[in-house]
Amino acid sequence: MSTLRLLDDRLLLDVNSFARATGWLHAVVVGYAKFGVVLFALLLLAGLVVGRGRPSRTLAAAGWACLATLVAVAVNQPVGNLVDEARPYARHPHLLVLASRTSDFSFPSDHAVMAGAVAAGLLLVSRRLGLVAVAAAVLMAFARVYIAAHYPWDVVAGLLLGVVVALGGWALLRVPLTRLTGSLRRQPGLRQAFPASPAGSVGRTQPARRINPA
Repeated sequence: MSTLRLLDDRLLLDVNSFARATGWLHAVVVGYAKFGVVLFALLLLAGLVVGRGRPSRTLAAAGWACLATLVAVAVNQPVGNLVDEARPYARHPHLLVLASRTSDFSFPSDHAVMAGAVAAGLLLVSRRLGLVAVAAAVLMAFARVYIAAHYPWDVVAGLLLGVVVALGGWALLRVPLTRLTGSLRRQPGLRQAFPASPAGSVGRTQPARRINPA
């Protein structure tokens, strides 16, 4: 057994011991591990609201954050099926299992991929909103290990995959997405819903002010 696997197992068992000692946290953590996706959906919506009146680049980043989350989860499916790692409770029958048992792959974690993509995407929109999403993502990763749904490495890899898809995709697509967003928001039907930011006019030549002689 590799050193990394031994470390992964050790961390899993340590978190599981913590779960055994914190019964008062079970309902909260299980609820967040299962339904925390709603929070991330609300964060993405908040990103669109934040980007609504800002320059087209910011609004495009908010839209990309939503799309990147879907792309990241889709990319994760063939990766997970290829690795085909069993869930922790399949190898460790004595774990305290708070998750609903399933037979699908454990590595990487879908929830962590989603959380990582949302966090990275929203950091492109707003530092404050992005940091809230980062904290939510870390909590989601911990919660998935706490309920014994995943190994620690599963959630770390999931977070990294989500971040790579969000940031890598933005690096490749930011120019066309920004241009497309600027073009769309000038359409009559979208002009009021997504008004152009005054900052969008920065860089345009302003007419010289005429100074009347005294």
